[in-house]
Amino acid sequence: MLLLATIALQAQIDSQYSKGINLQQKLIGSVNKHYEALSKRIDKQTGNYLKKLEKKETRLKKELAKKDSLKAEQTFGNVKDRYAKLRQQLQNKAGKLQGLNSYIPGLDSINTASKYLSQLKNINPTQLTQLTALNQTTNNLQQQLQSATNIQQLLKDRQQQLEQALNQYGITRQLQSFNKQTYYYQQQITEYKNLLQDDTKLEQKAIGIVRELPAFKDFMSKNSQLAQLFRLPDNYSTPQALAGLQTRASIDQLIQQRLGTGLGTNAAGGSNYLQQQIQQAQGQLSQLKDKLNQFTNSPSGDGGMPQGFKPNSQKTKTFLQRIEYGINIQSQKNGLLPNTSDIAGTVGYKLNDKSIIDIGASYKLGWGNSINNIRLSNQDIGLRSYIDIKLKGSIWITGGYEQNYMQGFDKIPQLNDYSKWQQSGLIGLTRSTASARRKVTCNSCTTC
Repeated sequence: MLLLATIALQAQIDSQYSKGINLQQKLIGSVNKHYEALSKRIDKQTGNYLKKLEKKETRLKKELAKKDSLKAEQTFGNVKDRYAKLRQQLQNKAGKLQGLNSYIPGLDSINTASKYLSQLKNINPTQLTQLTALNQTTNNLQQQLQSATNIQQLLKDRQQQLEQALNQYGITRQLQSFNKQTYYYQQQITEYKNLLQDDTKLEQKAIGIVRELPAFKDFMSKNSQLAQLFRLPDNYSTPQALAGLQTRASIDQLIQQRLGTGLGTNAAGGSNYLQQQIQQAQGQLSQLKDKLNQFTNSPSGDGGMPQGFKPNSQKTKTFLQRIEYGINIQSQKNGLLPNTSDIAGTVGYKLNDKSIIDIGASYKLGWGNSINNIRLSNQDIGLRSYIDIKLKGSIWITGGYEQNYMQGFDKIPQLNDYSKWQQSGLIGLTRSTASARRKVTCNSCTTC
């Protein structure tokens, strides 16, 4: 009876979570599409950066050949073949995960959850196909990040090699351009990893149906990528696993026997001595770290950043990530009720960290004279644009241009009469004193 009850309970659990999967087929498909899109972006971005770096390295080779052809051949060799191998490395998504240089916990959880759900008994063929596709996508993405990280390190090493070889020949401007592209690629890969590190609501829902299931936790501890890299014994966390291991007291006794009686007669003597040695080692490591920071700060700058280079953080963002939206609603009152309401919306694009261009539109809605005479009417419509460029510190160059149809209209064709549109523009300096700058526009002024 106990065996039958256990089987029935397991069947009930499988059925419950299979129904949960049935309700979340669209969600799993969305996660799969999200990862596929990200994988394509990594492929495209890496290909573009490698293409640019190949061109720049070819130019560097030509510049060095003008001064020392033998050194140019020794330093660069076959540039085209080198970058072809890097592209091939990115496309190679087969094999098992090696190392932890690009391990993403959330990605591992999704991958393991898809494998676990695929083995449930009540999974139908459609669900199984979705889960298999998700598992393959996460595997490919993990391998792709691994390859991209390896390429990132190879490019960083290549950057240092070129600096050592070319600095003595005075080829600094072209080398600076190569270093900038290398830096931006490193930042691009870091941004993709940070994006995956964020535990989004979409991913939480995708594995939420199995996260707290004991059977899944056990499956995760044995089949995740982390578990494959650090394989634990089958009897881990059981009393049998502790058999034969040394105790703390036996280790302290062994230290006293090896290092003499100067440590004291108590067992804590060995631990105190060992702790002192660890603290000294940590101090030496800190000194080595300071020296390493000095080395990385010259000549390439901190973290591989070229010396004197001010990066544009917008360069590694997508088009949509560089878009800013704004909306402004203002009303003029007539007593307790609004007489007119100005509604304006803007869409801005960040050219870089210091510049933004913007386009927008405004509309004035009339409400009538009073509560007894409410009548909606079109009072005004306008188009606007502006540009902001940070000059220095809190000083900005601001320019704007507007066209406004500043009279009431009943039908859209009335707006075709361009003689009734009024133009206005401004350009000048603005000073920002607040943490958040406000966009200044003409706002249908009549004095320009």
